[in-house]
Amino acid sequence: MCAIAGYYYSAGAPPDATLLSRMVDIQRHRGPDGVGYVFLDPTGHQQPEPHRTLARVSTMARRAGLALGHRRLAILDRSDRAHQPMASADGVDWLVYNGEIYNYRELREELRAKGYHFRSASDTEVLLTAYREWGIGCVKRFNGMFAFALWDGTSHRLVCGRDRFGEKPFYYVWNEQCFAFGSEIKALLPVLGQRGPDQELIYAYLDRGALDASDRTMLSGVRQLPPAHMLVVENGRLAINPYWQLPSCERETTGTFDAAVETFASLFRDSVRLRLRSDVPVGSCLSGGLDSSSIVCTMHRLLAEDRDATRNAPDTGQHVFSSCFQDAAYDERRYRDHVVRETGVTTHDVFPDDTILADDIPRVVWHQEEPFGSTSVFAQWCVMRTASEQGLKVLLDGQGADELLAGYHGFFGPVLADLIRNGRWASLIREYGSYRRLHGAWPRYVYANFARAMLPAAFVRTVRGRMTGSARWMDREFRQRWRDDDEPGVELEGTVLQRMQAMLLTGNGLRALLHYEDRNAMAFGIETRLPFLDHRLVEFVWPLPNHHKIRDGITKVLLREAMKGVLPEPVRQRVDKMGFVTPEDRWFRAGLREMTGALLHDSRTATRGYVNIKTARKDFQAHVTGRVNIGNTLWRWLNLELWCRQFLDEDPCARSPSTAAMNSADAALLPHETEAGL
Repeated sequence: MCAIAGYYYSAGAPPDATLLSRMVDIQRHRGPDGVGYVFLDPTGHQQPEPHRTLARVSTMARRAGLALGHRRLAILDRSDRAHQPMASADGVDWLVYNGEIYNYRELREELRAKGYHFRSASDTEVLLTAYREWGIGCVKRFNGMFAFALWDGTSHRLVCGRDRFGEKPFYYVWNEQCFAFGSEIKALLPVLGQRGPDQELIYAYLDRGALDASDRTMLSGVRQLPPAHMLVVENGRLAINPYWQLPSCERETTGTFDAAVETFASLFRDSVRLRLRSDVPVGSCLSGGLDSSSIVCTMHRLLAEDRDATRNAPDTGQHVFSSCFQDAAYDERRYRDHVVRETGVTTHDVFPDDTILADDIPRVVWHQEEPFGSTSVFAQWCVMRTASEQGLKVLLDGQGADELLAGYHGFFGPVLADLIRNGRWASLIREYGSYRRLHGAWPRYVYANFARAMLPAAFVRTVRGRMTGSARWMDREFRQRWRDDDEPGVELEGTVLQRMQAMLLTGNGLRALLHYEDRNAMAFGIETRLPFLDHRLVEFVWPLPNHHKIRDGITKVLLREAMKGVLPEPVRQRVDKMGFVTPEDRWFRAGLREMTGALLHDSRTATRGYVNIKTARKDFQAHVTGRVNIGNTLWRWLNLELWCRQFLDEDPCARSPSTAAMNSADAALLPHETEAGL
């Protein structure tokens, strides 16, 4: 897990070498264990020039049209043999890479059988060698998360790739003369020049909380490589093409439910096994829900069976980290503790609160880089900080399970829509009755998802605007100018449930959650690994029929059956869905009240032209007095304005975000000038 950056000038004068240092240094929190650079002549006439410091860079390097940089978080093969940028054995190809290829051992043995030799025990060298053997198609063989840039010195092209779901980020700027890339948006600001917002994306964020719904970012001119895509810069041209997609839902699934359970259990166990490979201790997040509990209990069994599962990692016991609240409405420790008693893991409880959030907001916004959905992101931030304080560098987490296994209660809407479309009225009545018996009345989001399946899109958008209030509090001129009647989407097939799952797995839903997770973890130099996003697991589960996922008012029936005898029964059989939540409404009446009120009375907020300030102030006062609960809406106003101030009004690369709660350890993770004399 690391940070990558670089530039490739195909025309015009190349920049001074210190540009690369600025791009790399701003991401030092992602890789505190080392730094490296290489300067290359794209024509191949000059020898590559690698450096670990830019104190003595030659004239050639300062004029190099191609440069790669890297910050290292050492997880596999922590020796200098795995240092990046890494060259091929003949020195022709060069690679910078962020992520983990979990099946690197199997690939290494396959490549050895073909005659290749390895100097390190790293997955980085496996990636580099795999490209030499299989070319661009090598990514189809990788089971992992990755973002990389590889200079192919034979073909004189820069090849970049991103993993199937976008666990690892890859941003770039392209103007037909220069291609620049980085693991974070901030890394590209020295190249971008003038900064401005993408107004259409800001509208989408305010209207429906959309983030990462396309290859665009909130900063105009900065793009992201879509998940499951390759990018090639060659002969002054840029080409982007997909290499993977969800399997066809037309695939025949004639097996029994019991057979599906057996296959799922085997794939899930192997996914966790692969993600335990590490040369440092591996911990886990643990909420008490089905997903994280399944991971922790499976980890416990694997570690008990085979201490070699983690190879050289020291045996420090299994540590888990939980976000907790004193209010039982937001706390899952009553379920979490069943898992703790079953496994004997060491627990670390984290108690996020509004006063800490008010102090930490500048740092969280700086690291997240784009406005985000809710204060639950802050709860995850606190978990990652505590894990870092305990010395952990790797955590397993349960992201992707709800999207894959239909764990959100909102999925009941599409399930009922499918039953209506297929004329299965008896099943409809039974499913509806089961939901009411187990969960009570339908919440609004179940109705909303049912409406999306059954009603015209334009009508649904109008109703949504009225239900969320955005039609009232958003500035009228801004809304009329940027309203997107044709929301971005993907070509989908299958049942209504499968289409909604595909939209979340490959579109705005999961990509936004992975964005949050990556930034929160990497802010503290932590690598998170997500067993439910093993592509083998996804390819098996997604095409399965609805009743393998939701049945009789119960979600995730496949996972529940697969975890029989593994999970404690109170956890396996729980039917409520809490999610990763915070008391957001209450926080805006307490610790966030003063800050929000001040921003709504600040002329800078009004002049943005995004929010109708008069209406917003009235709505805020109604929330403070308890007449309404609109904490999520208030968060969007607050978060967007704080982002604008850091990323538009100021230069986030020039100075660190201020916060009263920052300590010396925190300050060390923030950007500062290096000995290279930037």
